[in-house]
Amino acid sequence: MFRPVLLLLGLLAVAACQAPEPAPPPIPEPRPLARPAKPVPSQEDLRKARAQRNRQANAAAAQAVVMASATSTEQRDFYARAERSLRDQGRLRRDRIPQDAPVDAETLTRNFLAIALRDEYAHGGIQTGGGGAAAPLRRWQDPVRLQIEFGASTDVATRRVYRVETGEFASRLAAATGHPVMQTDSGGNFIVMVLSDDERRAIGPRLAQLVPGIPARDIAVMQDLDADNFCTVFAYSRGAVPVYSNAVALIRAELPPLLQSSCIHEELAQGMGLANDSPDARPSIFNDDEEFALLTRHDELLLKILYDPRLRPGMSAPEAEPIVRRIASELLAQSL
Repeated sequence: MFRPVLLLLGLLAVAACQAPEPAPPPIPEPRPLARPAKPVPSQEDLRKARAQRNRQANAAAAQAVVMASATSTEQRDFYARAERSLRDQGRLRRDRIPQDAPVDAETLTRNFLAIALRDEYAHGGIQTGGGGAAAPLRRWQDPVRLQIEFGASTDVATRRVYRVETGEFASRLAAATGHPVMQTDSGGNFIVMVLSDDERRAIGPRLAQLVPGIPARDIAVMQDLDADNFCTVFAYSRGAVPVYSNAVALIRAELPPLLQSSCIHEELAQGMGLANDSPDARPSIFNDDEEFALLTRHDELLLKILYDPRLRPGMSAPEAEPIVRRIASELLAQSL
C-alpha cells in the first residue's frame, strides 16, 4: 500500500545527492537608451491646435442644435405664432409712456398694493387666484448679481444678445430702484436660465447647485412648466426674514425676440420684489393680458416706491398704504 510513497521518497533522496551543475554566467542587464528630447511645439503648431479645439467645440455646439427634440422645434413654431397673434391684436406694445393710459397717485398706489403686497403663486407654484394672497413687502438688501446660464442649444449669437440686453436692463433696474443691480459671469445670486424644452426637463441637479436649498417642489414646477407660460421667476429669503437673498428666473430658449425681451423685463423686475400680477394694472407689464411687452414708466415708479427707504421689508398693506400714497404723489409731481 505504501510503495508509491516510498518510491517517491527514494527518488527525492537521489535527486538531493547529485552534484549541482555550475550556475550560468549572469546576463548583463541592458542599458536604458537615452529618452529622446520632447519636441517644443512651434507657435504655428499651437495655433493649429487651438483652431482644432475651436472647430471641435463649434461642431459639438452645432450637433447640440441639430439634436434638439421635435418637441422643442414644435414649441419654437408655437411661440412664434403666439407672438404674431398678440401683435396682430395690438398687444406686446413697447411704448414707455402710453398716451392712452394716464396715471395718477391713486392708481399708482392701488397698483403698488396689488402687485408688491400680494403673491401670484402660493407654495408649490399653485396660482392663488382672486388677485393673489396677501403678503408682506419684500425686496433685496444685498446687491443683486445677475448670472445668465444657457443650455447647449443656445448659439453664440443668441447668448450675446441676451447678455447685452440683460446688462442694459440691469442698469435700468438700478436707476429705478437706487439699489445695486449688475451682471456677473459667476457667483450670482439672481440666476437667469435660458433653456430649451429638453434642457429644462433635466435641469434639476444644476439648479440645486446654483440655488442651494431651493425647494424640490419649485424645481418640479420649472421642469413641468405649462406651455402657456413663457417664463417664470422664484425669489427666496433666508428663513422668515422678508429680504430676498436668491432668485432664479427661467426663460424658454424657443421664444422669438420680442417675447424674449418681454420675459427679461417682467421676470427680472418681478424678482426685485413686485411679485404679483394684477388685471387692473395699466399701463404695466404686471398684467397677464400681455398688452405691454416692456417696462413702462408706471412700472419704473412702482420700483422706485418699493425701494424707497420710508418703506421697510415686512410691512403689511395697511401699514404701507399711507406711505405709498405719499411717495406716489411726490413722484408724479416730480415728473410733471
